[in-house]
Amino acid sequence: MPRPVDRLVRSLALLLLASPAGAEALTPEAGPDGGPVPAALTPLDGSSSAPMHGSSSAPADGSSSTPVDGRSSAPANGTSSAPANGTSSAPANGTSSAPVDGTSSAPVDGSTSAPMDGALEGPATDEGATDEVVLTDESPDPRLLDAGLRYTLDLSDDELSRLWRESPALLGSVSVGRPDEGRLINAMPFPEPADGGAWTVVLPDSCWTTQETADAVIGAANQLRAWFPSGAPVRVGQVSGPEGGFLPPHRTHQAGRDVDIGLFYPGEEPFRVREREKVMDVATNWAFVKAMLMHGDVHFVLLDWRVQNVLYAHALRQGEDRAWLDSLFKAGPSSVFHHAPRHRDHFHIRYWNPRAQELAWRLAPLMPARPEENVALHRVKRGDSLSAIAVKYGSTVSKLKSRNRLASHLLRVGQVLRVPLRGPCSECPVAPLPRVPPRRVPPEQPRG
Repeated sequence: MPRPVDRLVRSLALLLLASPAGAEALTPEAGPDGGPVPAALTPLDGSSSAPMHGSSSAPADGSSSTPVDGRSSAPANGTSSAPANGTSSAPANGTSSAPVDGTSSAPVDGSTSAPMDGALEGPATDEGATDEVVLTDESPDPRLLDAGLRYTLDLSDDELSRLWRESPALLGSVSVGRPDEGRLINAMPFPEPADGGAWTVVLPDSCWTTQETADAVIGAANQLRAWFPSGAPVRVGQVSGPEGGFLPPHRTHQAGRDVDIGLFYPGEEPFRVREREKVMDVATNWAFVKAMLMHGDVHFVLLDWRVQNVLYAHALRQGEDRAWLDSLFKAGPSSVFHHAPRHRDHFHIRYWNPRAQELAWRLAPLMPARPEENVALHRVKRGDSLSAIAVKYGSTVSKLKSRNRLASHLLRVGQVLRVPLRGPCSECPVAPLPRVPPRRVPPEQPRG
């Protein structure tokens, strides 16, 4: 039986706990180890260290912005979160940016086999616990996240539909379809630099692109100029036509994401010889590779294997990390560099365009609202006729002739026709939602 003194002490303790001052005094703020909360967990501005709006927390030293738990903190405005210093561009919903099946997603045609419903789930919560997110004015619509969107979260479905109907130019560049069967909406001519600029546009008529691709190339060019102030400019070759689509003689270059960049040589003029790897400026070409990886979301690069060997050997001699180099050149299908014939004198770079690609995916069912953009691209094959093409796409011969300014029914093999559609296109290729992996930046970036 408790003594009267014990009962008195217990009563005083209960009274102390019942008062706000007493509760605060007995429950001091504590960190994971029972001590004071570390400064890293209590930002000076009082904001959360993991903001719901998805702003990037990438350090300024060029390291990856992917947190330890594998979730990304990319911005919710839909743009790539990777700044020009080479940080990661992981998606905004917190899922892993790697292909969901763990395999490489860099086929030459740019398509990916990642199923849309394969996003990695977050950590499981305890039974009975809640994981509800409190939405603010800056939070994305959870329905967009549920749909698998990552890079256009600043646009609600209603706002996207309104802009598409009333002011489509405000949406920016849109990369429709695949690089080998696609087109461009709101394409932009590749910007011309000022005199003495860090790049030069070699073929302006076939150098139409997206904002994301242009930003990536220009970022790499400016970086190279910072390292080599008196060096030759980056020579930008063909990208795409004004509306995308088939661009002779290429099989790809149709959606604004493929760029040809000429190799660098001693002096400004290229050497007109077959064995380019024997006469090229190896140091400048290797520096461009590093700048390219730092400043853009590179999907892959097509380059002759003989040029690749020279660059790899040079990088090893310069003390580059061998494991990183092997991930670029010797990782099989997941390598950045792949051999391709007739690519001995230039880099063929394919970039991810997270926003432009995701916009295309979201706009596919809205195309009928703008008849001039609601078209399919058809490349004429042997045996095709206007009537057969019209039946295939649910169009008419008269619309085909009017849209393509045809004076007769005669067609030629390889000709690309724009086929007006009556409703959403069931025959048009719709590329899957992009999932952009982290950039493979150099382990230690050189200083300019």
